[in-house]
Amino acid sequence: MTVLIIGGSGFLGAELVRQAVAAGLPTVATYATRPGDTARVAWRRLDLRDPGWEDAIMTEVGPRLVVNASSGKADWEITAQGPVRLAIAAAKHGSRLVHVSTDAVFSGARVHYDESCLPDPVTPYGAAKAAAETGVLLVHPNAVVARTSLIIGDGRSVHERIVHELAAGTRDGVLFTDDIRCPVHVTDLAAALLEVASHDAHGIHHLAGADALSRHELGTLIARRDGLDASRLPTGLRADSALPGAVDVRLDSRATQRKLHTTLRGARRFLAATE
Repeated sequence: MTVLIIGGSGFLGAELVRQAVAAGLPTVATYATRPGDTARVAWRRLDLRDPGWEDAIMTEVGPRLVVNASSGKADWEITAQGPVRLAIAAAKHGSRLVHVSTDAVFSGARVHYDESCLPDPVTPYGAAKAAAETGVLLVHPNAVVARTSLIIGDGRSVHERIVHELAAGTRDGVLFTDDIRCPVHVTDLAAALLEVASHDAHGIHHLAGADALSRHELGTLIARRDGLDASRLPTGLRADSALPGAVDVRLDSRATQRKLHTTLRGARRFLAATE
C-alpha cells in the first residue's frame, strides 16, 4: 500500500513518514522548501497554491492512502482550498484520505468539545481549517477529518523550544495560565492517524491527549523533564492579552480512543521526568 504524506517535512509529517517507513509501507512525501532526511522515501516538492498539483501527484503516485499533515496557517488558499482540491483528487482516484485538523475550529465557549460539536471559529486560521473540514467531507464523504491539539515531542516542538528560550532568558513573553488545551505526543498522534487510516472509519475524529493543561502547566512539565528551572518561566493571562483566539478548548477524544489500540497519552504521563 503506497502512502502519500502531504507536508512530510513538517513536525507531524516527519513522524508520519518515519512510522510509515518503519511499517514497511512504500512512502512518498511532499515538502514546500526542503525535503526531510528520512531514507527510503520518495520526496516531491509541492506548492499547495499551484493549480492542478493535486491531480498530477495523485496520478503519478497512485496512493492507496493520503494523509494531509500540511500547515498553511491562515493562508486561505493553502489551508482551506488546498485540502478540498486534494480531497476531490483522492476521491477521483479511489484513495483513502485522512485530513488533519485542529481545535482552533472552536471558540472555547463550550470548553468541552466532542466529535458532534459544530465548528465556531474566531480566528482566520480557525475559519480556514473549519472550511477545509466541511469541504473535504462534502467532496469525499469517506474521508477522515482528525482534529488534534498542541503537538509535543521530545524537544522538537515549537512549544518546547519556547520553554527553553524563556527559561534561559533569551526570549520575551509569558506562558498563559488560562490558555488550556489537550497536548498530544507526536508519536502517539502519528500512530493514531495511521491506525485510523487502516480502519473502515470516516467523518470527524478527535485525537488529542488525555490531560487538559494550561500553557504554563505544560511549560512547567517540560522544564522539569529537561532539568530547567521552572520558576524562571514567566506567567500571564491570555484574557489580558490582545491575542485573538479561544482561551479554553478541551477536545474530548474518548469516543475515538475506544476504537484504537494506540494510547493517546496525557502530557502528565509523556512528560514525566522519570521517562
